[in-house]
Amino acid sequence: MKKLTVITAFVFTSAALAAYAHGGATGIVKERMDAMSAMGKAVKAITPMMRGEIEFNAATVRSVAKTIGNHAGADLTELFPEGSGGAPSETRDAVWTNWNEFTELAEQLEIYADGLARAANNGMMAGAQSGMSSGAMMGGSSMMGGGTMMGGGMMQGAMTADDIAGMPVDGAFAMVSQVCSACHTKFRAESK
Repeated sequence: MKKLTVITAFVFTSAALAAYAHGGATGIVKERMDAMSAMGKAVKAITPMMRGEIEFNAATVRSVAKTIGNHAGADLTELFPEGSGGAPSETRDAVWTNWNEFTELAEQLEIYADGLARAANNGMMAGAQSGMSSGAMMGGSSMMGGGTMMGGGMMQGAMTADDIAGMPVDGAFAMVSQVCSACHTKFRAESK
């Protein structure tokens, strides 16, 4: 659960910084900042639900997953044409020098968002009652640590939408959040 909290905090911070950084952005840079903002707002909308702080609503989860999915995959990568870095963009050159990895993460986000939408009716994991952590539910260190998910070659050992759809919804949400975090860590420049 601590990892979910850290990932969620990272996504919130990124979304807040992105909203602040939009000043002066035009064209494709503004389009991608707007897309990132939409995804950040979507994540922010259900984070309290995933923490059990507000009532669970499967329709809201599906709506959030749809928003994320609509801005993932090819819809995301087309917002990063070569040469569109530099201020006010917060994109590292690594996007273009590691294009295949960036594309894999964008595709994985689309797949995981689909899985999240389909997991919406599964309800939350019974972690508080059973003592099961999100790491244990999702396969321990191989999924949550620095293994396949966070390293290179994500698609080789990545989960499918069907795998994600079979998880408790908060576990599926954690997987989506991890993809966001992995991409931001490698490809997003720190705001000054």
